[in-house]
Amino acid sequence: MEMEKEQELEWLEAQKIGISVDLVAAAKRQLQFLAAVDKNRCLYEGPALQRAIYRYNACWLPLLAKHSESQIIEGFLVVPLDCEWIWHCHRLNPVRYKTDCEELYGKTLDNSNVVSSVQGTCKKETEEIWNRLYPDEPYDLDLTKAILEDSSAELSGLEKYTKYDLVSAVSRQIPFFYQVSRSHVNNDIFLEEAVARYKGFLHLIKKNKERSIKRFTVPTYDIDLIWHTHQLHPVAYCMDVTVVLGKVLEHDDMDQDRSKGKKLDTGFSGTTKQWEETFGLRYWKAGAMYRGITPSPLTTVPFSSNHVRKEVIPSKEYQKIIDLPELKVVEVVSDHL
Repeated sequence: MEMEKEQELEWLEAQKIGISVDLVAAAKRQLQFLAAVDKNRCLYEGPALQRAIYRYNACWLPLLAKHSESQIIEGFLVVPLDCEWIWHCHRLNPVRYKTDCEELYGKTLDNSNVVSSVQGTCKKETEEIWNRLYPDEPYDLDLTKAILEDSSAELSGLEKYTKYDLVSAVSRQIPFFYQVSRSHVNNDIFLEEAVARYKGFLHLIKKNKERSIKRFTVPTYDIDLIWHTHQLHPVAYCMDVTVVLGKVLEHDDMDQDRSKGKKLDTGFSGTTKQWEETFGLRYWKAGAMYRGITPSPLTTVPFSSNHVRKEVIPSKEYQKIIDLPELKVVEVVSDHL
């Protein structure tokens, strides 16, 4: 009973951690945005991705810097989808994003007064100022043309651009949407519980820091979704986690190897053990665990038969050849919850 009481108190202490963002609402917006990007998969690699990185550095970050100095329009800035995707992946390395912004623009560029293009907000004002500042660069990127262009060389010609490897950053984030793209993840109760578990996650990291314990703390996917959501608000994230931990918490997404005995596997086992000993609650959560490798996009598979139709001599019983309809094959992925 004494241990249970201590565990309950630990959980209550964790829930006192202050978060200055409505993470439930913001997580829903993130899920909507990731779904929109996933429908435009040319932004995952190749010329369209290179073009998006160029536009992010040449147009979006300078525009955001101007807006942060003095609000250049009355309403919200609406970030183009391609630029938002690069911005999204950049912010998910919060330490590097902070240092890049400070080096290039003297301050962390925040997302306040900015909304996503997928929110359906009027983008007329943003488009007008974009066209005035960048007359040779359209506000909406034509992805059908972008996949045929190569903008990688143009980047080095810019006066200001981040040296962070954004292609690799994007590559590491591509699998994430599949892990959280299930209907229950968008449920308010699920997300509210995820926020509580995220606070528990931060509490474990705090305890390890206080005890000088070096442990790779690994989140489940509900916690990771909320962690990503928090990082997408860079000023609030830096402020909130610094209050808890005394520094900005890094987001290490470099380790992808889930093999037994590797860093990710041992880190998750250690996190599970510490969580359950600290809070007396199960760490594993239905609908929040690794789903496996992201399946390939649905495609139709052309059917070709190796059988050669032979001429058949008509007989009294069979007067003509029966032609079967063309066979169509479709790949189907079944998701069992």
